[in-house]
Amino acid sequence: MESTTEFLVPLLQIILIDIVLSGDNAVVIALACRSLPRHQQRMGIFLGAGAAVLLRLIFAAFVLYLMEVPYLKIVGGILLFWIGYKLMLPEDGHDGEGVGSAGSLWSAIRIILVADAVMSLDNVVAVAAAAKGDFVLLMIGLAISIPLVVYGSQIMMTLMGRFPIIITLGGALIGYIGGDIMVSDPAIVGWVNLQAPWLHIVLPAAGVAGVVLAGKIAGGRMTRRRLAAREIQLVKD
Repeated sequence: MESTTEFLVPLLQIILIDIVLSGDNAVVIALACRSLPRHQQRMGIFLGAGAAVLLRLIFAAFVLYLMEVPYLKIVGGILLFWIGYKLMLPEDGHDGEGVGSAGSLWSAIRIILVADAVMSLDNVVAVAAAAKGDFVLLMIGLAISIPLVVYGSQIMMTLMGRFPIIITLGGALIGYIGGDIMVSDPAIVGWVNLQAPWLHIVLPAAGVAGVVLAGKIAGGRMTRRRLAAREIQLVKD
């Protein structure tokens, strides 16, 4: 009975961790795939989710080493800021002209891969801590994340079509995660905890503000340029 409890309690903890943390990956996949043609969206979701799970399996083998590498999380946070900014920009608006379907799909996959490479770290670390060195529990936890990422992405993409504000919230979430990852980097976390604990709040908040403002400003400029180009084209026609 005791051995069963020792197995079930960590398993429940892992499930809760996956529910909370897999949402981040689902947001990125949904944002990256939202501009794809409808017949490619499902493929993008499944490939993106598969990439996320594969990365977690790879990270699981090296997690203890990776988390001790100085400045790795800082670089990852900067990458997330850039991804959040790019994902907030308007769709290209060319209705597919001059853009190959495969190119669009693989562009989405590349975005998902980079984002997952950063965000899967926290998921693997949390799951590994709950598993307490039990390889079977660790693998079960990673397996549980598959349906959570896949179905979470589909739900998020449907909601974004009805409520565009979710795109902004998704970019803000990615900015927050980027700041939160950076402030926990082994190279600076000791100094932050002793000298500047306020950075645990300020840096994630700055990530949110930076990604949202930069995305909105750049998106507004792109929209104005496209409207001007369409007006010029109408005049020529």
